[in-house]
Amino acid sequence: MNKSELIDQVAGAAGISKSQASDAVDALFGADSVIAKAMKGGNKVQITGFGTFVARDRAARVGRDPRTGNPVQIKAAKVPSFKAGQGLKNSLNS
Repeated sequence: MNKSELIDQVAGAAGISKSQASDAVDALFGADSVIAKAMKGGNKVQITGFGTFVARDRAARVGRDPRTGNPVQIKAAKVPSFKAGQGLKNSLNS
């Protein structure tokens, strides 16, 4: 499912216009969204029954340039992480 299909599904499920659904999807999942801002601030976003979004620290490491095979230093970074909640896991396996 891509973003436009998600917007269509949200609009239908919530009984709202596609414009309103687009605003809601952007508010939750966009680059400057509520979830992104919370994670950037060091907070986790826990949605009971769905899952938890959190920013994790990835240590600096040595990688390899795929073209030459030479070692390349990769900087430490914060990366987004998602852990599915029990309700989501159960719905996928029922």
